[in-house]
This record gives sequence, C-alpha cells and structure tokens, in this order.
Amino acid sequence: MPQTSALHQKLVSQLTLIYQDIELPMAVPSLANELIAAMGLNSNTSIPVPYRNLWTEEDLVLITYGDSITHAQEAPLKTLHRFLSEHLQETVSSVHILPFFPYSSDDGFSVIDYSSVNESLGSWQDIRAIAKNYRLMADVVINHCSSRSVWFQQFLLGEGTGHDFFFTAHPSEELSQVVRPRTSPLLRTVKTGKGEQHVWCTFSHDQVDFDFRNPEVLKAFVALLRLYLDQGIRTFRLDAIAFLWKKVGTHCINLPQTHEVVRLLRTLVECAAPEAVLITETNIPNTQNLTYFGNANEAHGIYNFSLPPLLLNTLLTGNCLYLKRWLMSMPPAQNGTFYFNFIASHDGIGLRPAEGLLNEQELHTLIHTVEKFGGKVSWRTSAEGKQSAYELNIALYDALQGTIEGKDDWNFERFMCAHSIMLGLEGIPGIYIHSLLGTQNDYQKLQHTQHNRSINRHRWAQPQLKAALNNPSSHHQRVLESLKFLMQLRKAQPAFHPNATQFTLHLGLHLFGFWRQSLDKKQSIFCISNITDQPQALHLSELNLILTESWRELIQNQEIDSLTDTIQLQPYQTLWLSNR
Repeated sequence: MPQTSALHQKLVSQLTLIYQDIELPMAVPSLANELIAAMGLNSNTSIPVPYRNLWTEEDLVLITYGDSITHAQEAPLKTLHRFLSEHLQETVSSVHILPFFPYSSDDGFSVIDYSSVNESLGSWQDIRAIAKNYRLMADVVINHCSSRSVWFQQFLLGEGTGHDFFFTAHPSEELSQVVRPRTSPLLRTVKTGKGEQHVWCTFSHDQVDFDFRNPEVLKAFVALLRLYLDQGIRTFRLDAIAFLWKKVGTHCINLPQTHEVVRLLRTLVECAAPEAVLITETNIPNTQNLTYFGNANEAHGIYNFSLPPLLLNTLLTGNCLYLKRWLMSMPPAQNGTFYFNFIASHDGIGLRPAEGLLNEQELHTLIHTVEKFGGKVSWRTSAEGKQSAYELNIALYDALQGTIEGKDDWNFERFMCAHSIMLGLEGIPGIYIHSLLGTQNDYQKLQHTQHNRSINRHRWAQPQLKAALNNPSSHHQRVLESLKFLMQLRKAQPAFHPNATQFTLHLGLHLFGFWRQSLDKKQSIFCISNITDQPQALHLSELNLILTESWRELIQNQEIDSLTDTIQLQPYQTLWLSNR
C-alpha cells in the first residue's frame, strides 16, 4: 500500500484527530493500512466526489422490525418480504429493518452477535433477498452491546477478543456532568479476571458501552461494515452515535472525537460502495443534531428529531406557531446531505429535540394530552440530577385521536394531515409500519414487558392483518390505501426532491404552509394544511401564484379556475397546489 495514496492520507489525518490524546500500540499510518484492509480496499481506491445527491423524490423508507408481521408457517423476514411485494412494491424504495441480530433486551438494541441474523427471524439469505428488491437500511449499534455477548464475556474473563473493548470508570471520578437518556445508575460493578471493574452503561446494565479509545474496537466495527455491505446493505443507521466517545469530566456527548469517527466511517464506507449512505441517530436538541452534517463530510442524513414533537403539538393545539418558527430556522440541506423525516418510529416521540422550541407550558400540555389518550412518558436524569420527561410513548394513530380539548371524530383526518405535511417537507420521508397500518396502542404487550416503548411495537399475526386490510370498514385498510395514494403522488413530483428549495409560508396560526420548487425550477408546489378542527379560508391571492401558469390541486386532482378565489379547507385538509 503506497503511503502517499489520497485515501491513506485522509485516514491518517482523521485518525490523528481521533487519537490525539491516546497512546496507541501502533503507528497511525499502520492503523490506517489495517482499516483499509478490513474494508477490503486497496491503493487504487478513489475517494468519491462530495456533494452528490444519491437520492430523488422517489425515495421513501419503510421502518419495521423483522417480525412486525408473523406467520406460523414461515420465517418473519420471508413474511415481511411477501408483505412488501403484495402491498408496497410501487410505493416504497427502501426498507429499514430494525436490529435483526441475536439480542438479549431492548427489542434488538442489546446485540449479542453482530455478525449473524437472529434465527427466529430468518437468515442472511432472507436479508439478501430483500436487499435485491429494496434499498436496505440496517442498524449499526455502535455505542454498546449486550452483556451476554462473547466480547463482554471475554472482558469478564480478562482474556481473548473483547477483554479490553469496554469503557470503565471509578465511582469516585467526576461523572456528574454526564448527559444520559435514562435514570438507571451509570456504572455497573462487575468481577473480572483482572479484579473488580465498573463498566459504563449509558442506556441499561445489559447494554455495556464500548471503549473506542482502543483502536481494536474501531477495527472490529469496520470489519462488520464490510460484512454488511457484502450482504447487500447500503444505508447504515448509526445508533446512539452521539454517546460514542467518553471523557471523564465532560458531558460525554457530541465530543469532537465522535464527529471524527463518523467522518472516518463515511470515508471507508463510501470508498467501498460509493452509493452507500450513513444516517446518524442523534435524539438530541436540534442545534446539536444539525452538527452531524459536518461540512457535507460527515453524515449523509440526520434524523429530523424535532419534527415529531412539534407536529404533534401543532395538531393537538390547532396552532402552528412553534412548528413554523422551527421550519423557518432550519438551514437547507446542502447537496450531498438530506433530512430524514419521520413522525413515528419504534421509539417514542422524543422531547429533548423540542428543548428550546416548545416552552414549559406547551410541553406540560403535550404530555398531559398524550397521557389522556393512553400514552406513557419515559424519563431521564439530567446533568443536574433532576428527572425530566425524555419521550412520549404512544401509537401515533392514538396520539392524534383528539386535541387538547379531548377526543373527537377527526382521528383519521388528523392522522392523514400529519403525513401529508411530512411527505411534502424537504428531506426523505420514513414511515413506521404501524403508522402505515394504523396500529393502535398495544396495552397487552406493554403489560407483558413493562417497557413503555412496547406500547408502539405491536406484532401483527399475518392472518389477522390480512383480514383487517380486506375489511372495507376497517380504519387499517383506509389508512394503508390513503397513505399509499399520497406516497405514490409524492414520488411523481420533482418539487418534492429531498434537496428541492423550501420556503415557509405565513398564513396565520391555523393554516400551516410551505413552498417547494424543483431543482430545475420548473415545478412549484404550495403545501397548505388546515391544522384545526374548524373550516379555514385560504385566499389564493396571498400565495402570489404566477398568473401565467395553470394550477392544479394534486390530492383532489382539481384544476384551480381562478387565482383570486377563496378556498375553504375542511378540518385537517391538505392542499398540494402545483403548476404542473
């Protein structure tokens, strides 16, 4: 390997920044060579040109567990593949299968073995089969692993691979500033072959944090990324990445070394597969989240975590003030980067991303309303030692069954309004399978697991799901068909390209709107939603529509006859006004 190759030089620079305060057992250039080999690269590998958009308006992601739908006669991954083929072949381009590895807790996020597929779900062959038909997104649970993993068992023995993979600290050290999303004790005392140790557990005592100060940990994950590429995976979700690097006496979140590790992983992954994409999962305040774009050299995409709580607040209060303020503050994602938009997922609706965006009274009202609708609240301990609400746990369909005034008859319309807004926004949309199916709170699973997040992690038996989707009076069928219609409509609009221009409209507090324009400037779409339970008047003259163009409302497929008309938007109705 020539020491002067561009790739080698870039890795040396990145590794020097990461390990600047660490005494390594090898020279940095040698470590760079080992990483290049682990990723299966060579001296002829070129670094891709930056600022490339690897996505279009046709990109839509389904978020699902491997066993969200089960059938007694087949492996769940086969059932999932069949469901995709039967219902979503024309609408979904990408599938995010949540952790499909053997695990011990947290529904997959406490990984026992990163290199194999959970036998209860299927096999690598099933993963590859899905990857042939859809762009496959998988989790890289990079901050921690299961306490039942071979690596951690080797740590306990004090020998073998993994014996030095985990971060330890002493209770007497300065740990009061550490930012965490949980209320459990940070350190877990264990007996090892080297004596008593206190391992770092950001999330739970079954999820033990890695020590990336040890380059062997980095090398292990680079080898895993190579394995995943070989299995057809092309989008990597870096789970809980913000907590990766620890330094005692600091907040231990968003440290400079963490950002540089993301940049280094991007360098390696995109050199191995130029079409591959990294998305950072950083459930943190909005301004911190935005930093993971770097200078278009870090994450390709970031989860738009502030959208779910702000959109929920908007539809529950009938007031778009906070959502509009936030949207106006969001910088356009430059070419080569994108926002990953979602309003429901396997986790709850995070409240940390609403910090500084919703005031205390708004948050209190939001929490109280969700609890009235059968939801739960998960808590965390702040750096000051106080307990504060971390996330809301509820199925989105049930979260939108009313307003702050209570339940009403607009559940379906409000739910569709939320998705109409999300599907129009700048970025790539991700739709959780339980939103797609209109699944409601699973109290039985919640009672069984005693984990709040279980309320929104229902497991459908395929025969029951089939019956629900074949029943014309079922809201499950209505939701699926309505969302598929909107998704297909979105895919046909160049103005909905993830990087197309977006401007926020000012239409008062009861109409929420924004304008999109295609990259070639030929198509404009005005997206306007009534976010209240009362009819609202829209004066088309306020939109400054170009008089020489002919305009059509896409969702209802109706021509706009006069640009001076006033349109009455029914409760929770959305308009997509297009000049094409």
